Amino acid sequence: MNRRLLLKLVVAAFAALPLALPAIAAEKVTVFAAASLKNALDAANAAWQAETGNETAVSYAASSALAKQIEAAAPADLFISADLAWMDYVAEKKLIKDETRSNLLGNRIVLVAPKDAAKAVDIKEGFDLAGLVGDGKLAMGAVDSVPAGKYGKAALEKLGVWPSVESKVAGAESVRAALALVSRGEAPYGIVYETDAAADPGVAIVGTFPEDSHPPIIYPVAILAESRSPAAAAYLDFLKSEKAAPFFTGQGFTVLK
Repeated sequence: MNRRLLLKLVVAAFAALPLALPAIAAEKVTVFAAASLKNALDAANAAWQAETGNETAVSYAASSALAKQIEAAAPADLFISADLAWMDYVAEKKLIKDETRSNLLGNRIVLVAPKDAAKAVDIKEGFDLAGLVGDGKLAMGAVDSVPAGKYGKAALEKLGVWPSVESKVAGAESVRAALALVSRGEAPYGIVYETDAAADPGVAIVGTFPEDSHPPIIYPVAILAESRSPAAAAYLDFLKSEKAAPFFTGQGFTVLK
């Protein structure tokens, strides 16, 4: 009887072992990313999850809005800005891990029109953008805060046409919101990133702004000072890797080294 009882106890103990083993939980990385990154980053994140089992939760918005949320202690692990200024803003407030900061991507700004009304525009000094817009609106990101809007205003100033179109600008909360105004036919023209234009079949690029007409368009990335995700560093390494590069170049970004 003692031997039989002992055998039952041993069998019961082994049967309970799987329940006693700790479950291996997937890690989650929370990302604050510029709205213009959505298509490329969604694809990269799907690949990251398939490879590692780890998940990402992404909040897309204008870099200005995201920086303000970070300042207000919104919980996140990683910030990808569409310009250097808003990354500098959070860095000056000691809200990023400085050693993790790098320049990830480059982009271009273009003039777009609804696809069924698109005609090529020669973007050069003094070109008649006001005449093209007519009684309509020029869709742009808000020129005092949204990076695409700031780049667009800088280019128009350099080309000498800003005074003629300033009153016609419809400033949107993000570059994707500006894109939507053109795609829906609510604005005859808009200034957006080349990558945004590629993501919306409702618009067509009618001209590209000279690169020397505005500051370089750079997307910096950094891990936030309050990040608690053990996977944040590995995720950042993935974004900077050769594996992730095609997701960005496929949408028209330039990968910076």
